[in-house]
Amino acid sequence: MEVHKHSIIAVWFSCGSASAVASKLIMEKYGDTCEIRILNNPVVEEHEDNLRFLKDVQEWLDHPIESVVNPEYPSASAVDVWARKKYMSGVTGASCTLQLKKKARQHWENNNYVDWHVLGFTSEEVKRHERFVLTERDNVIPILIEQNYSKQDCYDRLLRDGIDPPAIYKLGYPNANCIGCVKATSPTYWNHVRSVHPDVFEQRAVQSREIGARLARHKGKRIFLDELPSDAIGRPMKNLDFECGIFCEEIK
Repeated sequence: MEVHKHSIIAVWFSCGSASAVASKLIMEKYGDTCEIRILNNPVVEEHEDNLRFLKDVQEWLDHPIESVVNPEYPSASAVDVWARKKYMSGVTGASCTLQLKKKARQHWENNNYVDWHVLGFTSEEVKRHERFVLTERDNVIPILIEQNYSKQDCYDRLLRDGIDPPAIYKLGYPNANCIGCVKATSPTYWNHVRSVHPDVFEQRAVQSREIGARLARHKGKRIFLDELPSDAIGRPMKNLDFECGIFCEEIK
């Protein structure tokens, strides 16, 4: 892989620690020789502190972060997507990721030329990066993998540089996705949402029941959120593996 001078590099910043550090490393390595576009797909259902984090990262990078929205969903709301599509998440992925991430990115690409893409794949995610290259596109710079940055390394780098990570991590969530991410099926995750954000849990429970989406998995069976016992426990959340990027996978 050779990145030539004057290449245009699109960095997809998701308001998580990994994509923030990927943006920083790209700026350090290629900022003087290439055109860097740092792009964010805003989603209304993310924690409100994500916007503060985005502004802090923008100042840290001394570089603008551009907003990329699917024009079919100017509200950038996952709830609106689920209501219109009558589909939340399943074997084909999540409708919110498709509409607010993938299609937003595709719309941007149709109107902007780019040589390389950068995502927040960390050193633990080599297989995910390889799968993305095989199934989506091969013009990806795996900057975090190249420099052997783990998820924890990214978090630590932010702290060392005086950047307060998104508040959602401090609330016990495994990533900076939307609160009540419909790609999750773990009872551990959903009961955490019920405990920390009971209003969001209730909203997801009501809407998923209306749509017919069984979001949780308990004792090997998919169930509605309003059927989930409040004491149900699955895998520890720190081991859950779902991320809302420009790809989408169902998590079991």
